[in-house]
Amino acid sequence: MRKLTLALDVMGGDLGPHIPLLGAAKSLLLHPELFLLIVGNQSQLLPLLKKYKLLEHPRLSFIHAEHFISMEDNPIYALRHTSGSSMHIALDLVAQGQADACVSSGNTGALMLLAKKSLKMINGISRPALVAGLPNNEAGHTYLLDLGANLHCDSDTLFNFAIMGSVLCEKVEQLKTPAVALLNVGKENNKGNDVIKRCADLLKQTKQINYIGFVEANELFYCQADVIVTDGFSGNIALKSYEGMGRVFLEQLDKVFNINLYSKLLGKLLKPFLKKQLKHLHPDMYNGASLIGLRGIVVKSHGSANEVAFSSAIEQAIKEIKWQIPAGIAKKLEAVLLERDCLSHE
Repeated sequence: MRKLTLALDVMGGDLGPHIPLLGAAKSLLLHPELFLLIVGNQSQLLPLLKKYKLLEHPRLSFIHAEHFISMEDNPIYALRHTSGSSMHIALDLVAQGQADACVSSGNTGALMLLAKKSLKMINGISRPALVAGLPNNEAGHTYLLDLGANLHCDSDTLFNFAIMGSVLCEKVEQLKTPAVALLNVGKENNKGNDVIKRCADLLKQTKQINYIGFVEANELFYCQADVIVTDGFSGNIALKSYEGMGRVFLEQLDKVFNINLYSKLLGKLLKPFLKKQLKHLHPDMYNGASLIGLRGIVVKSHGSANEVAFSSAIEQAIKEIKWQIPAGIAKKLEAVLLERDCLSHE
């Protein structure tokens, strides 16, 4: 069994370091091959490590960081002035080969800029993208990117996102030729702006990608696409809308079973079954957006994630380590560029 080592930046979330530590404890129980490097401030973490009986854990190590990057910090400032921050140290551990991946619930913009600086980009890719596998109607996953790392994208950037998303889906979901679509305001070829149309043309010419056309927002999680590509502005809105709807649905279900005595009795019979069938819809179960396009593995957890959700982010990092996602993206991109070069010389 191969040893897996993750560096966890536990300081940047909204709810404090105790949440990542509880998620870490859960993951250590589930994965005997997992080793964790906890990065954070000693004065804040040591009492918590003692409280949760993690201080002497044989597969957990602690690395002190004097500072941390808050959600309010400007990403550019963080890039230039936070060399001793927990996020910076955790990423450097990956860059130095001491960790296989980094998981952080900190400032998204700062994480992207620091990751680019520490880990560098895969050759041929200029920007990383945030991607997550969201539940679809088949109880599987639809991979959506970008989720907010790049608010404005040109056609070539979206094309690269399609390649990266296809590789991630192919490896993690074990699909031979994942179906890739572009999010648009209509399904007809004449719909959308020039950026979307040009990207569609590029994908149609690429045999390495199984491009199936446009999808609309109402089809995001009820279509044939395994990967849906869009810019970070639209992707982030789609993600937050889905999360909100998922929470509303599950909360309304609870209310229905508490209207009267009959509904409460019915709820006792149906709730266990429904919770099992619908648990994949809860946002905690798909927390963990991957920052792909880098030479290393970085997973971003929600800042407001609970311990179950943070553990889900760790699970995503473990999957990417096992399937060597950065190497897979580099190999696929090389094949695509070779194909395009051959077509241009015909």
